[in-house]
Amino acid sequence: MPIRGSFQHWLKKEGSAYAFLSFYGILFIVFIVVPVLAAFLLSFTFFDAIQAPRFLGLDNYISLVTQDDTFMKYVLPNTIQFAVIVGPGGYAFAFMLAWVLAQLPKLPRTIFALILYSPSMTAGVAMAVVWKALFSGDQTGYLNAFLMGTGLLQQPIQWLQSPQYLMTIMIIVSLWSSMGIGFLAMLAGILEISPELYEAAAMDGMSSRWQEIFYITIPSMKPQMLFGAVMSIVGAFQAGSIGVTLSGSNPTPQYAGQLIVNHIEDYGFLRYEMGYAAAVSVVLLLMVLFFTRLATRLFGSER
Repeated sequence: MPIRGSFQHWLKKEGSAYAFLSFYGILFIVFIVVPVLAAFLLSFTFFDAIQAPRFLGLDNYISLVTQDDTFMKYVLPNTIQFAVIVGPGGYAFAFMLAWVLAQLPKLPRTIFALILYSPSMTAGVAMAVVWKALFSGDQTGYLNAFLMGTGLLQQPIQWLQSPQYLMTIMIIVSLWSSMGIGFLAMLAGILEISPELYEAAAMDGMSSRWQEIFYITIPSMKPQMLFGAVMSIVGAFQAGSIGVTLSGSNPTPQYAGQLIVNHIEDYGFLRYEMGYAAAVSVVLLLMVLFFTRLATRLFGSER
């Protein structure tokens, strides 16, 4: 009876909270935990989506490092280059724009925030319409027409089919569409900082805007900075459709825009080597976890 009475008391007091959390817990297990575990287990097998998985041990990981020249020569360097530039670059750009917007009155701030945020919601449509029209390889493409009109080009350039330019264009498009939810979180964090902190700092002799940013703004919004960093890292590493959409092919021309996500799609959904694709996805997960951990060390709350 005492145990039953204690359980009923706990259920009455906290049962509703756990009932609400249970929906998230179920979705998290079904759509996150189970797929991650399945990918981890399949990474040690040969699985073609038809026959039963056949255990291979570490063969997939060994082949990835020693035999997959495409991964080691193109995919991995491309992904690191893309993530290093787009991740920190988009993150710094988002913070800078959030800080600038925070200095504006409410109405123009809301309008500009919506304008900056909208590309992240329609990135696929924008790539298919705006950017492909801008970098079209014929003489009617906006960039080619402009350069030929000014005499800088004698004939049009195949921007999206040229390995020399594809990665640069991918980075430009990604930075343009990087003002997502992390940008809004940083804007909200800046707006939540009490003006009294800046007033007290001014009374103590702080007069530089840079000092305010580094000694007041950033330390006061570490949770939002951490959230923005994680979103930027995940977005940079999971990007894959950009190069394929712009070039119109998978793999991209001479693998110039091939990222890890494209490599996973190539082996998983084109070649149906699900076990090998799972091994590549595990490598991608470890890379994301490493950089997320690094961001947590930089912006996490000290305990």
